[in-house]
Amino acid sequence: MKKKNTKTQRQHELIKYINNNPFLTDEELAELLGVSVQTIRLDRTVLKIPELRERLKHVARGGTTPVKSLTDEELVGELVNIDMGRIGNSILTITKDMVFKKNLVARGHHLFAQANSLAVALIDATVALTGSAKVSFRHPVKLGDRVIAEAKVTEIRENRHLVAVISKVRDMVVFEGVFTVFAIAEEG
Repeated sequence: MKKKNTKTQRQHELIKYINNNPFLTDEELAELLGVSVQTIRLDRTVLKIPELRERLKHVARGGTTPVKSLTDEELVGELVNIDMGRIGNSILTITKDMVFKKNLVARGHHLFAQANSLAVALIDATVALTGSAKVSFRHPVKLGDRVIAEAKVTEIRENRHLVAVISKVRDMVVFEGVFTVFAIAEEG
C-alpha cells in the first residue's frame, strides 16, 4: 500500500500509471494508490478514462494486424497488441481449471502455451513451428492472476527466428523464455 495523496495528486498518479501500463485493473490501481476500487472508478469517471476492457480495445486497434500462423482458437490468452515480426502482447487470466486444486497455483504448461503461441503469432508466415525453447519459471502464478506476456523477435536468420518472451503478474516476472521458431514455406 502506498501513502495516501490528495485527490489531485492521486488522479495525476492514476493517469501516469495507466499511461505506463494500460493493462492495470481497477483492483491493481486501488492497491498501488492505497484507495478503494470505488475511488478508482470515480476518479476514472471524472478523468474520462475508460474501463480496462475499453482501454484494451483501444490498444488493440492501435497495432493489431492479422496473425497468419495461428487461428484465434489456437492462441492461448487474449492478443492485445502485435507488430508483426517485431513485438506483441497477450493477457491470460488464470482460471480455476488452470490451477492445481491443492494450492491454486497455475500449472506451468498454461504459461508456456501463452508464451509459445505469442512467439509463433509474431512470425509472418502461414506455417510457423517451434524448434526449441529455453524457459524459466520465476514465480508461482495463482488463481485469478492476470499474466501479461510480451514477446520480441530478437534475431532473424533466413527462416529461423529467435523470440524472447517475458511474462509478468503485477510487474513481477513470472516466466521467461527464448523460443526458436521456424517459418515454413508452403508447398504448392
